Amino acid sequence: MLTVNCQSSIKITGSQTVYCDPLKIDEAHDADVIFITHSHWDHFSPEDITKVKKPDTIIVVPVDLTAKVMELGFANNQVVTVAPNQELTVHGLNVKTVPAYNIDKDFHLKANNWVGYVVNIDGTIYYAMGDTDALPENESIACGVLLIPIGGTYTMNADEAAVFTNRLKPKVAVPIHYGMVVGNQADCDKFASLVDGSITVEQKIKL
Repeated sequence: MLTVNCQSSIKITGSQTVYCDPLKIDEAHDADVIFITHSHWDHFSPEDITKVKKPDTIIVVPVDLTAKVMELGFANNQVVTVAPNQELTVHGLNVKTVPAYNIDKDFHLKANNWVGYVVNIDGTIYYAMGDTDALPENESIACGVLLIPIGGTYTMNADEAAVFTNRLKPKVAVPIHYGMVVGNQADCDKFASLVDGSITVEQKIKL
């Protein structure tokens, strides 16, 4: 089951419980793996990481967050640091990291080496894009579920997100990163109207 909290906060529950960028969530202490895309406050929330962390949770973070997650009580063997374009196995999950950055704005610089994650969970491949524009180097990623930012300003907007989604052709597209800081329901509706009819668009969902 996949749930979206707010912004880019994602929880996937199957044989393992996986979070990406947990934010504004209830205390659960059930995370097997936590993926963090980058250091902005609405993606790296120490309070919410603590709410889902349990004694053996593994956390995966860009290199610039290493020291900060160690302060949250993770042991060295529980912290996996990543950069774009890596393949690794985390807690039995096959994971690829991909670039996430802005092309024509300075909010998310390529030099920061922030990431999106492509993760195979129970046979379904999820691509959590993080905060990014539509990058040509990511257009060949194969995924079943695409978690794509649509809010504009800091990421791609609804039009750009729809074009990118139609190129990737996932089975399911889940719009994220709208409705809290920038973007609103109208952006989500626009995105859904522009996505190819063969792709299911799910909003605020449980899959």
